[in-house]
Order: sequence, then C-alpha cells, then structure tokens
Amino acid sequence: MYGKDGGLSERKKMILRAIIDAHIDRGEPVGSKFLTQNNNIAYSSATVRNEMAELEELGYLEQPHTSAGRIPSELGYRFYVDSLMERYRLTRDELDRIEDLKKNKEAELDRIIEQAGRLFSRITNYTAITVKPRPLTVVITQFNTVYIDSRSFVLVMVSNTGAANTKLIRTSGEITVKLTERLAELLNRFIAGRKIDELSYTAVLEIKNSLFGYESIVDPIIKCIYDTVHDMDKGDVKVEQVNRLLEFPEYSNLSKLRGLIGMLEQKEDILNIISNSQKDTINIFIGKENSVDIMSNSTLIFKTVTANDRVVGAIGVIGPCRMDYSKVVTTLDLLTDSIRGVFDGTSNALTDGDNGGKDV
Repeated sequence: MYGKDGGLSERKKMILRAIIDAHIDRGEPVGSKFLTQNNNIAYSSATVRNEMAELEELGYLEQPHTSAGRIPSELGYRFYVDSLMERYRLTRDELDRIEDLKKNKEAELDRIIEQAGRLFSRITNYTAITVKPRPLTVVITQFNTVYIDSRSFVLVMVSNTGAANTKLIRTSGEITVKLTERLAELLNRFIAGRKIDELSYTAVLEIKNSLFGYESIVDPIIKCIYDTVHDMDKGDVKVEQVNRLLEFPEYSNLSKLRGLIGMLEQKEDILNIISNSQKDTINIFIGKENSVDIMSNSTLIFKTVTANDRVVGAIGVIGPCRMDYSKVVTTLDLLTDSIRGVFDGTSNALTDGDNGGKDV
C-alpha cells in the first residue's frame, strides 16, 4: 500500500525513529514535548503531535492510554528494523571480548558457541540462546568397535553430520576381539548409511545368523543405535541468563513469564523455528510474527553459525519487543563472523573501521 519505504515522509521517519529510540531507552510512552526538548527535532509540538497522530492512524504507533504519549506498534518496530535502524558502534572493550573468542581454536565448536552465547548476553543484557540445530536426517555412516575385556567393548558410531558417539556395551557372556571386529563389519554392511526407521527385520536377522552363538548381544546393540540416533536427531538449546527477563516490565505477568520459560526449557518450539529459518542472515521475529503464541509479546533474534560451509548451530536473544535492535544485530553479526573465522581460518579482525554506526 505504501511501497518499500512505507510511503512515509522524511519528517515522519525522523519522528518515528526518535520515538522508538526513546521508548527502547526509557520504556515509557513518548510525547511530543519530550521529542522537541530532547531529540533536536526542529518542529513545534503541535506539528509533532499531528505527525504522531498520523503515524498512529497508519499503524506504526499505539497510544496505550488517553492523553499519554505513544509507543511503537509491531508494525512500527518492523519498519524501524527494516528501514530506520542505524548500525551500533561497539565499545573497544566489547570488541576485545568478541576478539577473545578467536583464542579458543583448540576448543570444541559446541563449547565456543556456548561461550559466544554467554558473551552475547553480557554485552546486550538480554537472555541469550544457543542452538545445536536438528539435522534433517541422522544416519550412522560408520561403525567401529574397541575391545575392552572379555565382557565389554566400546561401540563407536559416526554420523553423516560428522558427530561421533561412543557407547560402552557390557555383555552377559564372554566375547573376543575377533567377535567385536566381526560385529563392526556386519553393522557396516547391513546398517551403515541407512535411515534407522527403515531398518528391516531381515537385516537384523542376517546379523544374528552371522553371529551364531552370540545372537543375544544383537538386540541390545540395535536398541543402543536407535537411542543414539534419536538423541542426535533432537538438537539442543541452551539458555543464558534467563533471569534477565525479570528486568523488563513487559514480563510482569508471572503466568505468561512461566509459559515463556517453559517453552525455552522444552526446546522443541525453538528448534523448529531455527530449523525452518533463513541461513546466513539475521532472523528477526517481532511479537505476533513468532509462530508460538507464548512469544507474542517478545522479539526473537538469531543467526545460524556456519563453519566450513556447514550450519553447526545458532546464536540469538529473546526479550521484549522494546529491544535495542541496533546493538543486538551488530553484536550478533560480529560474533557469528568471528566463530566462522576461527574454523575457516579467516582473520576477520575486528577493528574500529568495520564497526560503523553510532558511538556509545
């Protein structure tokens, strides 16, 4: 209806940006008097009031109470994020803390992503989430066995995601090194590379027939494989500083807050959102744009993390719609770029020159 820029005049855009910046900072409705006194807006209060009224008619602002100032609507926040937001300039200390992630080259990727989540929460003061996404389909591509003693061995399972999982198997009867080697050979022949839900009874029977006298170890091993694939397929969500939600009046309704925290703990909804998101770009879901009802008064911002051209996780924050979008987006971009740089071997040094935008 209004085109890419919403059909707004430059004056309306300036006033809308000023209202949203002030509301994010103060958490209160913003009036025309505040704007003319504090935001270098060279228009009369009457002119600003008229513009605010028109922005409300267009759906960009809301008036929570009669005679009160205005607050942004979800449409207003969306227009701000898409068209008005300036890039935030991180402080030297914040840049240095992000740069420190690159010193963890010896750490596992999952641990670095978790560290990045904690740092993201500290820099932005929002509740951070880190996600190990659900793979599309987990398949065990290779089996190996490591003989321990006459009644135990380790089963090693390598999946198509590159993850390796080990399980200690204890047997009721005595086993030999040769038997464990034979077992690995059979598992690679009949199960490796196949979807676990398509595993046929005939394949299991073939393994049992080939292990004459040791058939009893096959069923526990098959169950172990099922359980391992199921665990790999679930993905995982970790939440950092959930208590930060309590700092915002938007979560003063304890019943809704408990519902939101419960959703984060159950993980399934977040995993679904991440799995269906756009890759290599910042995803921003404001209020009712979220597919989960309990998140209708929240904003979720996240970006997938790639390493060697493979999606290996995601980092994000959740908080009220009244969020410092500029700071969150800038920080998230630098964090994910730094993690990719660690594992791709690119330098991507964080300097003042590539941290454009406003000073803090």
